[in-house]
Amino acid sequence: MLIKHLSALLFSSTLAFSQTAFSASADDNPYTLVYKGAITENLPNEVNIHPVTYDLHGIKIAANVYTPPGFDVKKRYPTVVVAHPNGGVKEQVAGLYAQRLAKQGFITIAADAAYQGASGGEPRYIDVPANRISDIHGMADFISAFNGVDTGKIGVLGICGGGGYSLAAAQTDKRFQSVATLSMFNSGRVRRNGYIDSQIDTIQSRLADTSEAKKHEIEDGTVEYVGGQSLTREEIAKLPFELYREGLEYYGFTHKHPNSQSKYTKSSLLELMRWDATDHIDLINQPLLMIAGSEADSLYMSENAFKLAVNAKDKDLYLLKGATHIDTYWKTEYVDDAVSKLDAFFKDTL
Repeated sequence: MLIKHLSALLFSSTLAFSQTAFSASADDNPYTLVYKGAITENLPNEVNIHPVTYDLHGIKIAANVYTPPGFDVKKRYPTVVVAHPNGGVKEQVAGLYAQRLAKQGFITIAADAAYQGASGGEPRYIDVPANRISDIHGMADFISAFNGVDTGKIGVLGICGGGGYSLAAAQTDKRFQSVATLSMFNSGRVRRNGYIDSQIDTIQSRLADTSEAKKHEIEDGTVEYVGGQSLTREEIAKLPFELYREGLEYYGFTHKHPNSQSKYTKSSLLELMRWDATDHIDLINQPLLMIAGSEADSLYMSENAFKLAVNAKDKDLYLLKGATHIDTYWKTEYVDDAVSKLDAFFKDTL
C-alpha cells in the first residue's frame, strides 16, 4: 500500500505539471513568501508587511501583519484574522489572501500555528483542535492592540483546516463580527472517518494504534508521526483523491516552503478523532460566508457545515465555478473571484 494512512495526507494545491504552473522559492523573497505577487519590499502607498512575534500561553508565535496602502496609524481600519491550512504556513495561501485583503483596505494578520512553522512549541507538529482554536483567539488578542485596528470591526477568514477551526473559534468569540471560510476542511471528521468517509470501518483499529503511540510517547519519549512522506510526482498521481494529489503537488513542489510540513504527531489523533468542526456550530450567530470550489472533492464538508449553521445571519455558500480545492489557493481567476466576494462580505459586515 503506497500510503498507510490516507487520512494523514495533506490538503491543498494543484496538479501543476504544466509549464504554466506557478512556482516560487522561499529563498527568492526577503520575507520567504511563496505566492504570486508577494511583497518583496515595503513601499509608500502600497500594502506593507510587518513580521511580528508575540507570546501565546508561553509559546512564541510568528506572524505577518499586512497594512493597507496609505496606512495611517491615526485612522481605524476593519481587520481580518486569517487562519492557515493544516500543514501550511503564513507564507503560502494564508499570506496571499491576507495581502490581497489588505490591498482592499483591511489590516490583516496571518500567523503560524503553535508547534508549527516558525512558531515555537515542542514536540514539533502537534496538531490538536484546542491549540489551533487558541491560535485564532491569540491572533485576535494581538491584532486588537495593533495601531490602527478598529476592535469593533474584526472578522475571521479560515482556509482549509483553518476554516474548520475558525468556525469553532467564532462560536464563542464574538469579537469576530463576521466569519468566512475558504475550502473548509473538517479535520476531525476526516481524521475520524477518513477522506470522503472512506475509512469508517477502521476507526477502532486506528484509535488503538494511536493509543499505543501515546503510550510510547509517555513511557520513553518516542514521538511517532503521521504523514510527511516524500513522494515523487509519479507516486502522487496514483493517489485516489484529487485533494491529496493536488495538495502534495502544491506543498511539495509549486509552493514549497521549508517551514511547511504535512506530518503531525500521531498522538494528536486522540484529540482530533473525537472533535468535529460542526460541534456547536449553532452558536454562530454572526454573518457567515463559506467559499468553495464547485469541483472540489472536499465540497461536502462546506455543504454540511453550512446546513448545520442554522443561526448564522445572512449566510451564503458561494461556489467558485470550475475550481478544485487547491485551485482556490493560487489560480488567479479563482483567487480574484474569492477576494472580490470576501471584500464585499467583510465591508458589508464589519
